[in-house]
Formats: sequence, C-alpha cells, structure tokens
Amino acid sequence: MDVRSQMSMVFHLDKCIGCHTCSIACKNIWTDRKGAEYQWWNNVETKPGTGYPSKWEDQDIYKGGWEKKNGDISLKGAGKLRGLMNIFHNPHLPVIDDYYEPFTYKYLDLIESPAMTDQPTARPVSLITGKPIDIKSGPNWDDDLSGTPDYARKDPNLLKLSPAEQEAMFQLERMAFYYLPRICNHCLNPACVASCPSGAIYKRGEDGIVLINQNVCRAWRMCVTACPYKKSYYNWHTGKSEKCILCYPRLEVGQAPACMHSCVGRIRYLGVMLYDADLIHEAASEDENNLVDRQLDILLDPFDPEVIASAKKNGIADSTIKAAQNSPTYKFVKKWGLALPLHPEFRTLPMLFYVPPLLPVMASLKEVDNKAQSEKMDPIAKNWNDNWLYDTSTEELWGTIEQARFPLKYLASLFSAGDEEKVKHILKKLMAVRIHRRGITVGDIDEAKVKQAMNDTGLTPEAAEEIYYLTSLAKFDDRFVIPASHREQSIEMLDFTGDAKGTTGFGFKETPARGA
Repeated sequence: MDVRSQMSMVFHLDKCIGCHTCSIACKNIWTDRKGAEYQWWNNVETKPGTGYPSKWEDQDIYKGGWEKKNGDISLKGAGKLRGLMNIFHNPHLPVIDDYYEPFTYKYLDLIESPAMTDQPTARPVSLITGKPIDIKSGPNWDDDLSGTPDYARKDPNLLKLSPAEQEAMFQLERMAFYYLPRICNHCLNPACVASCPSGAIYKRGEDGIVLINQNVCRAWRMCVTACPYKKSYYNWHTGKSEKCILCYPRLEVGQAPACMHSCVGRIRYLGVMLYDADLIHEAASEDENNLVDRQLDILLDPFDPEVIASAKKNGIADSTIKAAQNSPTYKFVKKWGLALPLHPEFRTLPMLFYVPPLLPVMASLKEVDNKAQSEKMDPIAKNWNDNWLYDTSTEELWGTIEQARFPLKYLASLFSAGDEEKVKHILKKLMAVRIHRRGITVGDIDEAKVKQAMNDTGLTPEAAEEIYYLTSLAKFDDRFVIPASHREQSIEMLDFTGDAKGTTGFGFKETPARGA
C-alpha cells in the first residue's frame, strides 16, 4: 500500500448560479498577461452546450485522455510514437477559433475622434494581430442559451439520447439548463504528464497538484492534445504551456484558492483525500462500466489505523492526516456517495467531483398522438401543445426523479460513463434530504413518507442532517480544510539557484530576492 495525499475538490451543481465570479477572480490573478488573454483556467459552462473550447468532450476530434487496448491503457492522441509522427503538425489541437480570438476595442478613437455628425465607435481589434475583427465568439459565449440550435443542440452528450428525448428537453427552451464550472482536475492518472516529451509537467508529491515547469517547457503542446478536459493552454507570446495551479501559493499558507474563496453560491469544497498509488494503473485499466467504482476504491479511509500507519511511513504529516479526516470532499465522495467524477471514461481519474444537479422539477413532456388525446386529460394537471403532453403530476415518491428536466441518460453520460443507476441513486439521496428537512421545517409531509425516503436511500436522519448542514449552512472552515505546508517543506520548494521549481506558473525572468 503506497499511501499518498491529494488535494481534491467537490462542486455542488445545484448551488451554482452562473455568476462567473470564480472565473473573474482567477483571470485577474493568473491570466492577465500577454498571450494568456484567451486562457480561462476556471470557466463556467452552460449545459447542455458545446463548452469551452468548443466540443471539448468529443475525443473523436481532440483525441484526449487514455484508451484501453489489449487489456492496457495508452494515450489516445499523444505518446512517443504518435508524438513523433505529429512533431511538425498535430491535427488534434484546438485552434484559436475553438476558443475565441482575444479582442479589445479601440477606445482611444472615442476620445481622439474629431467633431463629426456621427457618433464615433470603438472598433474591435484582435489582440493577436492588432487588426480589426468581427467578433464571432467570446468567453462564455453560449451562457444561458440552452436550447439554441448553435450551442445546446450540438452538445456531444446528446448523442446518447433518442431524438424524442432530445426534443422533449428542448420544448422547455432556455429553461432546461444548469451550470458546469470547470478547472483542472489534478488527476491521479494525468494524461498531460504522460504526454510531455520534455518532462516539464509533474505531479507534486506533497499534495498531488499538477504543474508545468516554465523553465523546462519546450512548447511541444502534446499536453494540450492529451488533456481530455482541455485545461492545458498554450501561451502564444511566451511559447510555453500553462494551466491551473490550484493557487498552490495560497494552499501552502492554508488559504483557499481564489476561485473557491470568491464563490458566491458557495458550491465549492476542498480537502485532502488519501489514496493508494499502487492501484492507479489497475483502476484506470478497468472496464468502462467499473471505472467509477474502481476510482472510489483507490480513495482510503483516513480513520483506518493501517492507512494512518502507511501514510506516516510515507512521510505524510499528522496535520495532513487530520485534515483528511475532516475533509468535506471525503464526506461527499466516500462517506455519503453524493459526488461523481466528470467523464470517468477518459481514464485520468480526476480529483474534481460533482454533485449532480437535482434541479427544480417543473414537468415532464411526453409525445402524444394528437390534440384530442390530451384534451381528455385533467386540464389542471395537464396541458397540450402541438403533439406534446405537458405533465406536472406525480403519484410516486420518486416520480419526480424520473421526470427531471434532464434525462438521467444525459447526466449519466457526463458523470458516470453512462451508468444511470449511479446518478439516480444520488438524486434520490438529495431528494431524501429535502423530504427530511421539509418534514421538519414545514411539516406537510407524512412521517411515513419521510421514513420511506430514508430507508430507500440508506440514509439515517443524522446523515441527512450532516448533508443538509454541509450543503446549506457550512461555514468557511467547514468547506475548506487545508493543511498548511510545513516550514521544512516550504524551504525545499524554494530554489534560488536559477532552475527553481518556484518558477512554475509564475514565469519569473530572474531569481527572486530572498525573503520576497
């Protein structure tokens, strides 16, 4: 057993309001330099939608992540042989139009324009060429546009749905959507690390954060191809690749990353999880339908005496073990089983987990033969519109789970490699917590139904209260349990000899002054 510690994240999608405060906080701190204008290490996408960069989920286009062949895994679009073949031309890289061409406006024209009969305008100009451009896209270009032909209907996950299921979703145009915030997953089996020919990308042993050494990077850009989440970017000005560093300078002093600290919806949780590194290859090589379970098996119980002894043997500090025991991410992922990884079929074993959105349940849409059939229905509960029946009634306790705005098949395509039962079980737990709390606060739910909800999901009232607290009432220190780095580790991290690890992500041009 090779026990190691890993900073892990949980994003609760039912709480995200799509305000993009996290994106702006990250942008202001890390990617406001020349060449990084189009980089959004943290972005918030609208689902269904094509995402950023466009169609990043479609690995038939970008060839990211790992694939299983002959019982083993290999990089899908990178690696020694493929990298050599594509050394001068890589057809699987996103182009600037898949992101957007960064632009600004000629604001000076508004000030220096001579007197004229027309109102002066500030024309948009490219930040790459400096020439005027017509803006065709931008960051979060499809925000709140779920249901539109240009974005939502081109979501790769919709291919798993039948035409009838897709049409049912889009009858509620611009209403059936939710937000998906994304950062680097800091995976246990990162494809970007394996793909880098120069060895510039590495995974820190003390906390599992994946970083790019700017001094070693040689702009092969294989990491951009290999990352299936497209969270490695190429800086066209410096000729280096860059990515989310999980604000590790903040973590080292016990502070939350900027995106998490600024989150308005308080959807973000961060904490330590212990894992068995010996099981990584075996878990990543599992059959697709077992990938989630095998990844969860890697994550260890921080209260287990054997795990604690192995962790200490590996040099993991007592403070880190204590942080793992109090970790909110461990509770969501392992203790309660409420969070799942994004696209586990990419086989990178991501350490960012999502609580799937339960969403308010408005109605379900069913196809009917004609208007006359629906007119026979109860006019209060059911209404007709063309050939679709709008049904807002349910008689079963869990009926609303099946009638959610998003088909389980769609959510399963995102979070469980197609396993609908895993998503359904989580949604039932979330609903059970709501039923439990409503029974307490409002008292309009029969006690028998509350008990049935608890029994069906395996939750106890105590567990439901814990979930409710951490989801709705948690204080800052409950959501972010971060062990500060030890002095002896911090000194090792700083290297003032010129080839410093400390230049990672910062791009220092010279050795920083001691004590800076």
